[in-house]
Amino acid sequence: MDNIMTFLLKFRNMCRKELLTTLKDPATRIVLFLPVVLQGILFGYAATYNLDSVPYACIDNSRSATSVEFLSRLDGTGVFQRVQTLMNADGIAQSIDSNKAMMVISIDSDFERKLAEGGSAAIQVIIDGRNTMTAAVALGYINDIIGDFNAERNGNEQLINIETRAWYNPNLITRWSFLPGMIAALSLIQILMLAGLSVAREREQGTFDQLLVTPLSSTEILIGKAVPPLLIGMMQVTFIMILCVFWFKIPLNGSLLTLYLTVFIFMLSCIGIGLSISAVSTSMQQVMVYTFVLMMPMVLLSGLATPIRNMPEILQIATYANPLRFGVDAIRRVYLEGSTLAQVAHNFIPMTAVAAVTLPLAVRLFRNKLT
Repeated sequence: MDNIMTFLLKFRNMCRKELLTTLKDPATRIVLFLPVVLQGILFGYAATYNLDSVPYACIDNSRSATSVEFLSRLDGTGVFQRVQTLMNADGIAQSIDSNKAMMVISIDSDFERKLAEGGSAAIQVIIDGRNTMTAAVALGYINDIIGDFNAERNGNEQLINIETRAWYNPNLITRWSFLPGMIAALSLIQILMLAGLSVAREREQGTFDQLLVTPLSSTEILIGKAVPPLLIGMMQVTFIMILCVFWFKIPLNGSLLTLYLTVFIFMLSCIGIGLSISAVSTSMQQVMVYTFVLMMPMVLLSGLATPIRNMPEILQIATYANPLRFGVDAIRRVYLEGSTLAQVAHNFIPMTAVAAVTLPLAVRLFRNKLT
């Protein structure tokens, strides 16, 4: 019995010592609690497929009491928000391409006449297939509203039918929207790790002092550290695109030159972030922790899986500092839509701004480490 009590006492003292050692270190406390708090908040607000806002455009060729009643039901839900009223089908592409509308509802001119004659009428719903999960949820909402409309007017008889067409993704295949976006996401992960570990590895291996006695300035050293991750990243992007086109049969509708230019600008911003992390880290373990803490929010706030428009306003504002948001949007548009350089050029501005801030910051942090 005495042996057991002695063992338990030693066990208690050892656990107490480890807890005190762990919790007394400020850096460790940050690593323990910051990711949990940050990711808990982000997953709660950003990682959701619930649609609080579905902007839509409509083409009401019927202009009848029944069509007005149906559209009023949509507007009255508080979820569907009419952002455009189109006169003809020529405006559909521009409405969806510009992300003003998530869907376009088209009602034929003979809509009310068919219902009055006791037949069924069709409503065409054109949805944005670039995000299949969001499109499917929005289409489900429409089906529920039409089901209630049919039940109130004529029991369970199907008076109104939906004809669905998915823009840029006819069969709503999930990988069509997910894999092109993953080109940017996987690039982010690799670039942050490679660029982040570059300087920290030199310190741990003891070659950092040797690097400093070379006739290279700090700027030249960082440029040399930035180019290899960029080249490796480009090779990985090429592999992913080959996989998408030839294995998964996802058609590439845009220009390869525009796509690679988009990826290049996106990678520059990622390299700046990675080198800044590397400059402030004293070990590779620190780089891994900082990268993990930063990477998860960037992915969640990118719009890769969940729509940005449904996030709280403060998180929507925060996404403007996230180059992954603009990289995903630009790559998807070039890959799936066939957008030209002029049509995606607005995405280059925030990515270039991040690179313009983080690359000089990395140089300055690196110089401060030398003094």
